[in-house]
Amino acid sequence: MRERLQQWIDELEHRLPAQAPIRDFVHHNTLHGFQHLPFAEALAVAQALTGARAWWPRAQFLAAFAAGRISRDDLLAALADAGVDALAAEVLPGLTRAEVLLAALLAEPAPAAAATRTWRAGEYGADAVFADCRALTVTASPPVDWRQLAASRWQARCAGVGRQHSLRELLEALAGEDLFARVRSALQRHLAAHLDLGLAAWRNPECGSGFFAAWKSSAALDLAWELDELPGIRDEIRQLPEDPLAVIETALGALLPDAARWPGYLERLALELPGWSGMFLWRDRHPAVGDGVPVAMVDYLAVRVFLEQQLCAELCRRLTGAPLAFDELVAYYQASPGEFLVRDALAAGAVPEDLLAAAAGLCAASRDGRPGHGWDELAASLAPVLADDAATQRACRLRRLVDGLGLAAGALDGEAAARLLAVDAALPDELVSQVWLLAYEGHYREQLFAALAANARRRRPLPAVSAQVVMCMDDREEGTRRHLEEVAPDIETFGAAGFFGVPMFWQGIDDPAPVALCPVVVTPENHVREQPQPGQEAVLARHARRRETRLRWRERLYQGSRRAPLAGPLLTAVAGLPALAALTASSLAPAWLARAGERWRQQFEGTVATVAEVGSAGAFSTAEQVERVAAFLATIGLSTGFAPLVLILGHGSGSRNNPHLSAYDCGACSGRHGGPNARVLATMANRPEVRAGLAGRGIVIGDDCWFVAAEHHTGDDGVAWYDLEQVPAAWQPALDRLLAALAEACRRHAAERCRRLASAPPQASPWQARRHVAGRVADLAQVRPELGHATNAAAFIGRRAATRGLFLDRRVFLVSYDPSADDDGAIVERILLAAGPVGAGIALEYYFSTVDNERFGCGSKVTHNLTGLFGVMAGADSDLRTGLPWQMVEIHEPMRLLVVVEQAPAVLSAILERQPALQELIGNGWINFAAQHPSTAELSRYCPRRGWLAWSGAAVLPQVGRSADWFAGERGPLPPALLLGSGR
Repeated sequence: MRERLQQWIDELEHRLPAQAPIRDFVHHNTLHGFQHLPFAEALAVAQALTGARAWWPRAQFLAAFAAGRISRDDLLAALADAGVDALAAEVLPGLTRAEVLLAALLAEPAPAAAATRTWRAGEYGADAVFADCRALTVTASPPVDWRQLAASRWQARCAGVGRQHSLRELLEALAGEDLFARVRSALQRHLAAHLDLGLAAWRNPECGSGFFAAWKSSAALDLAWELDELPGIRDEIRQLPEDPLAVIETALGALLPDAARWPGYLERLALELPGWSGMFLWRDRHPAVGDGVPVAMVDYLAVRVFLEQQLCAELCRRLTGAPLAFDELVAYYQASPGEFLVRDALAAGAVPEDLLAAAAGLCAASRDGRPGHGWDELAASLAPVLADDAATQRACRLRRLVDGLGLAAGALDGEAAARLLAVDAALPDELVSQVWLLAYEGHYREQLFAALAANARRRRPLPAVSAQVVMCMDDREEGTRRHLEEVAPDIETFGAAGFFGVPMFWQGIDDPAPVALCPVVVTPENHVREQPQPGQEAVLARHARRRETRLRWRERLYQGSRRAPLAGPLLTAVAGLPALAALTASSLAPAWLARAGERWRQQFEGTVATVAEVGSAGAFSTAEQVERVAAFLATIGLSTGFAPLVLILGHGSGSRNNPHLSAYDCGACSGRHGGPNARVLATMANRPEVRAGLAGRGIVIGDDCWFVAAEHHTGDDGVAWYDLEQVPAAWQPALDRLLAALAEACRRHAAERCRRLASAPPQASPWQARRHVAGRVADLAQVRPELGHATNAAAFIGRRAATRGLFLDRRVFLVSYDPSADDDGAIVERILLAAGPVGAGIALEYYFSTVDNERFGCGSKVTHNLTGLFGVMAGADSDLRTGLPWQMVEIHEPMRLLVVVEQAPAVLSAILERQPALQELIGNGWINFAAQHPSTAELSRYCPRRGWLAWSGAAVLPQVGRSADWFAGERGPLPPALLLGSGR
């Protein structure tokens, strides 16, 4: 049993959220466990398993169609891509199958069967056209046998226990109660205390013995407990065996005699609280996190199964008067089919108004212990109504087809109606959603392809380059690069994963412990420390003392007194006026207050001049430094033609009162800032020993080239520079020009960002915009410090010449790559293996958090409570929320990432054939894939069903002078445009 249970727990890894503690938030595919399936199939499985919506609502697609974001041609192409065949076949004289399918797609969706009666009366009433459709869809059928209907439904419900639902969910639906909601808050208190990483006010004294032992020792003593209505529950807990495995086996046996259903049942229980279950399992798999408290998934499941068994027994008592076993419960409703049919219809909201009072009365009598006579009579009256709902729904669908096709219902016969409905039935809801998504993605793909094709016609070499700037591939930096090239057309820009090929543990002078700055799938081997410059040792010692003093007093004031019975109220009274002043300042001038606080901190602690010790013990040897710099420069295609200044520009973000801070940082740095990586790479590249080693590899960096490092703050569009005092005087004029150009580019970028922010000044100037975004990140009340990756849609892997001079609306990841130096595709293969999963993870997490923010996302930030320093809850009582908050995705347009690679399709096909990870992502359709031939600039897209398909669209694009001319006054998403002022 123990081996089987471990196998079942391993399977849960593919079903539960795999989100790490929120301080280490890194984007990943929400449905990572289904990635081995084709995209549409995986979404269908996930939707059936979790009940979550896996596609954008149809109403959103219809709105996009009305706005011109999807065309009829897009829908026809999507039908072909989805495998819908015989589009030219004739359904009725002069009417093709494609036309009927388009009418079905463009019709408003019909309501669920249970709602058709109210909907029909409200929308159509006595409409003669609907009456004709009703007559065409009603066929002669024998009277409805309510016993047979009830028996078939009950058998289906019983068969679904342990697969589609739990026994408790079935009983709760029949009883009209939700007992688990009362249990959940007590369970969550114990879970939060056990998983705590430093915030909980109470830790269970027995937590060192594991969660089950800790819960068992204290749950029965809980004074405010929601389970007291369960008879004898406290005694039951005290008498539980010490072995959690024995509890699971006993409780599962009491719930279901069929052991073959146990794995599915455990999965159902885990998915009822996916956030808590997923975090518990993640901690089980990462025991190093935390303070040594053991976390074992078997402990959690023992508590869940025990509570489930107790709740089911109580619900059985309420429904039947006795705690029946599963087999007895099956026999009970088989003998009382009328009661089940009425209760089932009530749970589904399918009881008509004239029968509703009678049904409610029978249920109330049953709860009060009085015999519920009349179930069979009510079921006999209800069954024909339920059967009629299905016929009504068919009539609704025919009515909408008739409207969409401009037909006269009265001129149709039964055969013609059947043909139309047969075509409509060929588009089930899942396929309808898939077609709409394909059309939506296809429309954007056509726009991007047209932009790339039009830009290819005007490629020309850049003039003499004054500086080269290497940024993160992040889609937010697309805007920064574009504005920098407009400000200074003689600057060349590159894009790469934001750890810049330097995976490492980094420890700044104020960091208590090293942190990994690299993709989460990489384990660093090198440890780099920030050290004081020679002669700064005394300054560092004073800085450390004063910093420790400041933090100690802050801890005493804000944390140590919050639970003290006397100090807390006294501090509140004394600090009232200063707190009011600070709150007023933070509300009216948040940016000013933040700057003032930073200035005071620096004056109090002092500033230490530091260096990154790249060659110290445990860091990088000279040979490793040469290898890292050479590999990185070759990857981005910068091996010759170095400019006088090469800026390595990392990025990070910052905001106040924001548990999801890491979600805005650099994903390639494990959700942290990429500035240290930029600093380390620049330091390496400036070392004479490293340059000598690079020259031996054919990469000659002359003495007239200097590398500098900085970090771009994507929240306030500020730039922090590193080690400027080390830049030789000969480079100072060029450095001053670069600083000024980047500062202006960031201001213009802030203006572009402000067009999507409702609270920003309308058509803000660059200076106004810069002040506004600086205030946003310092504002305690701001739930949208920045919009993050919202609207991300594509990635381009290739030379900047292919995209320079295009307005891409901050929607595209830009990865630099030179295909002319990569005939066999070895370099792009490494890029795809590294950047592909990163971009896909970001895009897919945004996709799922948008289509169903309640299930896949974490709702509104406004109600979030930070829990145990590892997650957030909605208010004080909810599941642990995973995914992205609504404020990060509310303007997002969910679509799969379109990856365009500047390489020959044959080379890319060979890469796909030898890389299973890419076969899974691309072959299963989790990302869309395309190629632009490096010699001819011809575009083609990859279809898993049909291979490479050449693009033959029109390369026509609007032209404007600069970015501001295109986005000025616009709030919504914009198509690409050609820019004339970017050095092209």
